[in-house]
Amino acid sequence: MASPLLQVRNLEVSFPVRSGDNADFIPAVRDLSFEIATGEALGLVGESGSGKSVTSLAILRLLPLQARIQGHIGFEAQELLEASEKDMQHLRGSGISMIFQEPMTALNPVMRVGDQIAEAVLAHQKVRKSEAARVAIEALRTVAIRDPEKRARDYPHQLSGGMRQRVMIAMAIVNRPQLLIADEPTTALDVTIQAQILELLADLRQKFGLAMLFISHDLAVVSKVTDRLAVMYAGSLVEMGASDEIFRNPLHPYTQGLLNSVPTLRSNRDQPLRTIKGSVPAIGLLNHSCAFEPRCDIRVQSCAEQLPALTEVAPGHLVRCLVSAGQLPR
Repeated sequence: MASPLLQVRNLEVSFPVRSGDNADFIPAVRDLSFEIATGEALGLVGESGSGKSVTSLAILRLLPLQARIQGHIGFEAQELLEASEKDMQHLRGSGISMIFQEPMTALNPVMRVGDQIAEAVLAHQKVRKSEAARVAIEALRTVAIRDPEKRARDYPHQLSGGMRQRVMIAMAIVNRPQLLIADEPTTALDVTIQAQILELLADLRQKFGLAMLFISHDLAVVSKVTDRLAVMYAGSLVEMGASDEIFRNPLHPYTQGLLNSVPTLRSNRDQPLRTIKGSVPAIGLLNHSCAFEPRCDIRVQSCAEQLPALTEVAPGHLVRCLVSAGQLPR
């Protein structure tokens, strides 16, 4: 069996919080493990504060210097947590690229978009400026921007939100990376433009054989572009499996709550939407019990006394729940 393209093992990310003269480290990501194969799309889902974006920034080593990162992040044969900054600069944008949630803050507001894409080309390819400009225009054409020669001369504020996101995608794929990390790329867009961006990403993935880590809080969005799904809660992975399987048979009560809260065409508009009671615990208050236990409808006494292990309950389907995994003490 071929080695995975990206391998994350027992990832722990924590940040310092000062208390008097001392600094305590508070965990943001706890014991996170997953793999992505060449050409595969994995969805990373969870509400705000679950650790999704921290995970993506840890992979690219873009977290603040004071962050503490432990574990293993392997990309092909390279251990990224031990790589030099020079090696990481080479990897970012060539081996692994990232699309950010809000392109208006990611793009340089005083630089023409074509020049920004050309700059990414010059950083990783030994070509002349004229060739980089040509490649940039071709990248804009690849992401279905009309009249790319004209649009390349525009500044970000002259473009719509959907077109700015397409520019970000063009910049991300211009050096033909093997892995694309998409961090909530459709959140700020209306539904029609969301569908167009998702279709574009699916087309690019098929055309270039891209692997993808797609981060979102929206299960409906993720289902359209991923092969497998990983659900995070309070910094931990609580369920992982094939996307179709998790939508058909969600096992963790948090995953069930997320799916039940999504309105469908069959929803009765006279009935209020179902919600998950309570709120996410503060990361500084997490202990060695199930983090979801205070909000869970199926909890038992053991849930407050031990941290469930991530258990494979069916081929490729893992869940971190004592009840769903049948791990209750007898």
